[in-house]
Amino acid sequence: MRTYTFPETFLWGAATSAYQIEGSTTADGRGESIWDRFCRTPGAIGDGSSGEPACDHYRRWRDDVALMRQLHLNSYRFSVAWPRVFPDGAGAVNGAGIEFYDKLVDELLAQGIRPLATLYHWDLPAKLQDEGGWANRDTAFRFRDYAAAVFRRLGDRVDLWITINEPWVAAMLGHFYGWHAPGIKDAAAAVQASHHLLLAHGLAVEAFDELGLRSSNGTAASQVRAGIGPALDIHAYAAVSAHPRDRAAVERARALEARWFIEALTGRGYPEEALAWYAERGVAPVVKPGDMERIARPFDFLAVNYYRRHVIAGDDAVPLFAYRQAPGGDRPRTELDWEVYPEGLYEVLDWVWRTYLQPAGDKFLLVTENGAAYPDVMTADGEEPRVRDAERLSYLRTHLYQLWRAVQDGVPVRGYYVWSLLDNFEWAHGYTKRFGIVHVDFETQRRLVKDSGRWYAAAARANALPPEAGA
Repeated sequence: MRTYTFPETFLWGAATSAYQIEGSTTADGRGESIWDRFCRTPGAIGDGSSGEPACDHYRRWRDDVALMRQLHLNSYRFSVAWPRVFPDGAGAVNGAGIEFYDKLVDELLAQGIRPLATLYHWDLPAKLQDEGGWANRDTAFRFRDYAAAVFRRLGDRVDLWITINEPWVAAMLGHFYGWHAPGIKDAAAAVQASHHLLLAHGLAVEAFDELGLRSSNGTAASQVRAGIGPALDIHAYAAVSAHPRDRAAVERARALEARWFIEALTGRGYPEEALAWYAERGVAPVVKPGDMERIARPFDFLAVNYYRRHVIAGDDAVPLFAYRQAPGGDRPRTELDWEVYPEGLYEVLDWVWRTYLQPAGDKFLLVTENGAAYPDVMTADGEEPRVRDAERLSYLRTHLYQLWRAVQDGVPVRGYYVWSLLDNFEWAHGYTKRFGIVHVDFETQRRLVKDSGRWYAAAARANALPPEAGA
């Protein structure tokens, strides 16, 4: 029977973000973030909770690294909390804050786990929001200063870096829909924020290059090469019908959600039709001379976060975009009502590689988020509790098979990071939705590897999927 083997140097990882797992939101001089503030807004979070204490990772990190080793991970994606390093967003580095990540990185390396550090996973220092946040151009330059400080402290040991995580989400969910921090509902601010987030990426890459980190051999010269890149959430797309209105809406969604970012990053500028769309509505971003060149500064890899397909219907009643997501037929759906569409991971990776990265030179891809929320049920296995999360296991198996297909077809995907290592604070849903391959009892902080985690650990250890993966 066939097994589905991955390249020898493939990175098997799991992903987290600082605000979702660390807790200790006032410890050791950490400043306030926009998420700390947003969580105090009545009705903002489904269960009224916040990122305190989350998974208490700030105090339990050694145990969590040991858990990663138990899961046979050879890489771990985490994010650095900007407010821990610069409590007010700028000024002097908070030594106790950066020391936490210093110790974390050392322990990861001691356990043979390669760090992949994300500089921005949505926790902007609240002080910078008071000055306009991402709608203020100056924030991009403060991000450069922060990035440079982290590079100087950790860059001798961390050799894989993500600059900005999911700029579309940070811009639109945070500034247009108001579902995420900072909770703004302003179309012009959202579009301007999207530009400044991309500018911040380019400025961070500039700092990375000026410090000479791109040419460093890093910690794993014999594995996937060192580098820096952005993380984009890219969906598969389909029209809800063959009606011209719906087909046009699909292309508009792709242009505004995906092409806006990847084309700017790869030197093509913003899509003309997207710029025209925003200009007609009076919300086109202010772009200053040199901005697009900075945004397009060469990066090494693109990090892709994939969860689902967007089935699109044209709808003029939807402000700004004139499209909406429609039901996706009779396919299975996750607890968040997201369509399970594994083939979309192959479609996205193939499209991104052949359209943008292959022509742009020597770049590679990482899948840095992929996973699903399901209502976990704890059962007894003899005297030991167990989480038999068959739906999540199936989700991971089918998506990893599609990733394997992409690799076989020549797409240079060098690693996969399941979302998430731990059940955590799931943003506006609070603690009501669980993505982890490790169950967390938020009352006791007890960790328990789920069946999906056991399966993933076996795949990582074998560097291959079992025969039933292709079924």
